[in-house]
Amino acid sequence: MSSVPSSSASLNGRGGLTNGTHGEQTQSTEPYESTEHSASTSEYSVNGFSRTPYQTPHNEDIVTHLYHAGFQTGNYADTILHVHQNVYRLHAIILSRSPLLVHLMSTSPQASGQHAIYVHLDQEPEVTQEGFAIALGYLYSSVSLSLIRPDNARAVLAAGCLLGGMDDLCQYAYKVCTRSITVDTIGGWLEFIDTIPPPSDGSIASDLPPTSVFGQYAQRLRDDVFHFLVVTLPNVLQVQHSPSDSPASPGASGRELLLQIFSRVPFEMFKAAMESPSFHFETDQARFRFAKEAIELRKRGIAGGPGAEETVVLAFGGSNLDGIPVHVTRKMRKRPLWKVNS
Repeated sequence: MSSVPSSSASLNGRGGLTNGTHGEQTQSTEPYESTEHSASTSEYSVNGFSRTPYQTPHNEDIVTHLYHAGFQTGNYADTILHVHQNVYRLHAIILSRSPLLVHLMSTSPQASGQHAIYVHLDQEPEVTQEGFAIALGYLYSSVSLSLIRPDNARAVLAAGCLLGGMDDLCQYAYKVCTRSITVDTIGGWLEFIDTIPPPSDGSIASDLPPTSVFGQYAQRLRDDVFHFLVVTLPNVLQVQHSPSDSPASPGASGRELLLQIFSRVPFEMFKAAMESPSFHFETDQARFRFAKEAIELRKRGIAGGPGAEETVVLAFGGSNLDGIPVHVTRKMRKRPLWKVNS
């Protein structure tokens, strides 16, 4: 097998390494039972052959051989795939599991018995080289699942959604994503949420370019981050939503951290959280006070935006449909008018 001549390229995206892990495969923290080998071992006829108890280990041997000889080393390849600076020597029959790659192969010219296809990811920053390699390897074998970690799960999910035809990989990567939402990582997740297209009724658009590669998982991840903010995070920080303003009150440090986090929450999610009955406060006045303090912090940072003004109102004698009388609004500041003397 010949190597790729360019120094910036690597064979099957690895430059002599295995799945971008420098010879090591990081095992997942949880075992994953692949659905590929869950079929019954009872005998039945397929293309004139009966299934026997020996078939399962034999199939596993074939998949192992395909992954090693086919994906990792690129033996007997009939398709050259270019993505980023990487070059993959692959096999059309395996790539046909991906709707995207089927389309690329069917619309790309074939020369000398080999297809040359190009996957352009310039508009998909969430699809990293590592995430794409793991998803691509999953077309050959479920062993790629063992390479998914909290720090690359979102990139794998994005790549899996982009390639298509790998629901199990996406489900597993999504579950790892949800477990990776913590106090330490919430900042990064908030930045990610701000790149997702807002809900259909959202009136505030992000300044960042939106990404829709996640499909159905975009809203699910948004909902997971929202639940973490209003339910999980206050419990983790042991915040006491009391009407007392005393800095020495129990949970004061946790409350301060919660305020700092909410100062960076995208406005539509911030508004929904402040008006949500799932975000528990002892009194409406305590909710109003927390929202007011958060807005003051947001004015000092970038969350509020230079041309927007956020306010919170406590509606005595009235409430919204959920029974929460605290309303957060946002309006654009009027530009000053200059008087010109003639």
